Amino acid sequence: MPGVQPPLIFGKMSPLDIFSQYFDDKVLKILCENTNKNAERNLERGRKFTWAEICPEEMKKYIGLLLYMGVMDLPKVRDFWRKKTLFHVPFPATVMSRDRFLTIFCNLHISDPMEDAENDKKQGTEAYDCLHRVQPLLDIMRNRCMSIYHTKQHISVDERMVATKAKVSFKQYMKANPTKWGIKLFVMADVNGYTIDFKIYTGKTKFSSGKGLSFDVVTSQVNQDYLGSGYVVYCDNFYTSPLLFRHLRQLGFGACGTYREGRAGVPSTKQNALNKRSPRGSIRWIRDDDLLFVKWMDTREFSMCTTVHTVYSGETVLRWQTTEDGQKQRVPVPRPTAVRQYNKYMGGVDTSDQMLGTKSVHRKTQKWYMTIFQHFLDISVTNSFILHKELCAIHQNKPMTRQNFQELLAAQLTGVPLDGSP
Repeated sequence: MPGVQPPLIFGKMSPLDIFSQYFDDKVLKILCENTNKNAERNLERGRKFTWAEICPEEMKKYIGLLLYMGVMDLPKVRDFWRKKTLFHVPFPATVMSRDRFLTIFCNLHISDPMEDAENDKKQGTEAYDCLHRVQPLLDIMRNRCMSIYHTKQHISVDERMVATKAKVSFKQYMKANPTKWGIKLFVMADVNGYTIDFKIYTGKTKFSSGKGLSFDVVTSQVNQDYLGSGYVVYCDNFYTSPLLFRHLRQLGFGACGTYREGRAGVPSTKQNALNKRSPRGSIRWIRDDDLLFVKWMDTREFSMCTTVHTVYSGETVLRWQTTEDGQKQRVPVPRPTAVRQYNKYMGGVDTSDQMLGTKSVHRKTQKWYMTIFQHFLDISVTNSFILHKELCAIHQNKPMTRQNFQELLAAQLTGVPLDGSP
């Protein structure tokens, strides 16, 4: 059934109970073991710092402080331990000393350092894994995101940029994106912003189907074994193609998206086509077997392809128009069914990105894998908050705000009451 999965639906779940479904004892153990190994290796290399082995309880406190910093948002990490200043923040020092926090920050590691060294020797060969440093957590996070919550019928696929200036071979540049430099992820999200699945883009791989990157991205995430069938996938013109949509239909999925002119299989006829002089609200369509291509004139021409919608169901949308006497008034304009559904359901990944950027734990680092770790943490907190809202709807309770949720989660992870009492 769609929605939150057992055992979360039974009983009252605190923010920590939900968050622990993602960052459980297994994840904490991996982080602690590899962080201790990395610190030992750094000491052997001659680096000067004092180290005591970190345990899962202390790792939870470290993560709690990261969430606390996401809420407080001071410019530098060291600012949280400043004293004798108007901007003094007393809480972090009661949980962990500044030097201990910074030492953990510098030594935190996801993978086994010895295995990293072996993998680095394979660089330039097919055996080299460029995601080795995040692989232990990557697989776990993807599985947890898919197993804890089952998406509702309408899902969207789009790309996401995680900002970083670290030196890494698969860093991408996207001119039109607000985050121009970073690590690109292909994301599948529910309409409520829940991150269902994601894939880190590392460039062309030997596992390519030969049908194009956009085809491979969607088919790798829209998994029939996991989802079943009957879902509707929404995507933009980078992904939309007749080849992809027909393939999804064979698997039992509907699809809807904007498309680019000139793509293989897209009708190219000019007969009865729209032009700049076409009245606002004009609709043209061509049906090609199970594909419906729709063009609609709004302020500009809008092109859609769908396998699940009718051309027009009688819906109108209000638009400003100038009358013959020069007055402006809002008049009803016909709108195709596919356009309305696309506008309603395509924004899942954008909603997810906005929520991830709220109270983010992201801190500047030259280690790309630590940027990914911070992003995993943001995904876990954001997904946990969405589950909290879903559970409150089930039990007819009023949900917390995102800030209150993260504040309470940070307090529970650090083991301190939210009101600050001893």
